[in-house]
Amino acid sequence: MTGNRKRIGRRGLLITAGVALGALLAPVAAQAAPAGPADTATAAAGRQSPVRALEQAAHPLRSTEPGRNTADLRAMGTMIGDARVVGLGEATHGSHEFFAMKERLFRYLVEEKGFTTFALELSWSAGLEIDDYLQTGKGGDARSVAKATLANSPWDREEFVSLIEWMRDYNRRHPGRTVHFMGDDLGAPSLNDAFFARITDYVRQNHPQALARLDELYTGLRPIDDAFAYLGKPVAERRQLAARAQQALELVSGLRGSGGEAFEWAEQNARSVAQTTAFLSLDPADQESLPGFERFRDEVMAQNVAWWQQRTGHKVLLSAHNDHVGYTASNAALYPKTQGAFLRETLGRGYLPIGFTFYQGSFLSKDTAIGGDWKKFTDGPPGAELNEYTLDQVRQRDFYLDTRTAPAAAKAWLNVPRPTRNYGTQAPVPPGTLALAASFDVLIHLHEIRESDKTP
Repeated sequence: MTGNRKRIGRRGLLITAGVALGALLAPVAAQAAPAGPADTATAAAGRQSPVRALEQAAHPLRSTEPGRNTADLRAMGTMIGDARVVGLGEATHGSHEFFAMKERLFRYLVEEKGFTTFALELSWSAGLEIDDYLQTGKGGDARSVAKATLANSPWDREEFVSLIEWMRDYNRRHPGRTVHFMGDDLGAPSLNDAFFARITDYVRQNHPQALARLDELYTGLRPIDDAFAYLGKPVAERRQLAARAQQALELVSGLRGSGGEAFEWAEQNARSVAQTTAFLSLDPADQESLPGFERFRDEVMAQNVAWWQQRTGHKVLLSAHNDHVGYTASNAALYPKTQGAFLRETLGRGYLPIGFTFYQGSFLSKDTAIGGDWKKFTDGPPGAELNEYTLDQVRQRDFYLDTRTAPAAAKAWLNVPRPTRNYGTQAPVPPGTLALAASFDVLIHLHEIRESDKTP
């Protein structure tokens, strides 16, 4: 793919990114600015080679597969320290090693660091369905639950079936300390009747006098079976529905006097409906508004994670694309403020982002962000101008490092913006531009990746 990249028009790029919602939204990278050779940043840090300095900071990663000995993760545990939320990115939305490493690290954090929640760039409503299964076993088995909640998303993969199976098995073995699953994203592709019932049932049981008004506000809105079909409604109608969803949220919030856990969940679910309909009120033809909608989406994801963490006290492993977990995105024009930046403001040092890079390999993506089939793409070795080229000169095949404590020459190199590969639900796209240390506290580099495993 490198060297045979097709250009994407600005209008097409922005519209694609604006309407590919929730888990299906494509982090499309901007055209990278030219960068100098790998040792450009070294002058300020003396004569030491950045590669040698990176080697001093690097810790070998023995495997990305879960279930292996975790001795090689001890240094990462030290890097994570007392963080309450750890963001773990991915440089593609379709590579086995990224997904497998998420399960491996989550297992380690559960068993060694007291983590209890796995959060995914998935709709809030779908996350609740998965968590219901983890806590009760209702809904069939892990595969059927994954198919019902992850279908057609980047995470409709065997690697996530494996994760859900492990989490359910863990809960059977540890009924007094169960693990949880949450979706932090907006409600695409659907908000079904069962999800709306989580709100209306609370009002019916606790404030029946308010139910008629709530039903009135949700009329014409409930359910959203298909967010993409919903976008076919006129913009004015969608904005009216979003206003009514906001009024419904205000109605539920006004019942705060009842208090308690049941109220908090009903209010949060009503908030998710309001957030989703607000996002779905976008006008793809209004190009200038799209970065604002993307900023809103990242802010919502951060708010949902913070709400969950602060309400439950759980430590959270947050899984999303590099451009969402990092402090900055590789396409700042389209993603002006990331989920990671919002979480840093909310949690301070309680949030720690981990980014992924890779040298070569394959991944699943699509020719177009909306519709189309997931298929295999392959990237060969990067050009010398890319961050990945220099990272792969480190003698460890796969490794991780702390960008905050790296030697001066390594830190200087890591702080220079350079072209960096980031693929979402559309390929091929040109690399974005990223200063790795400005975006991630910890970086994992893999020499080679392969496509993730499709579910039957």
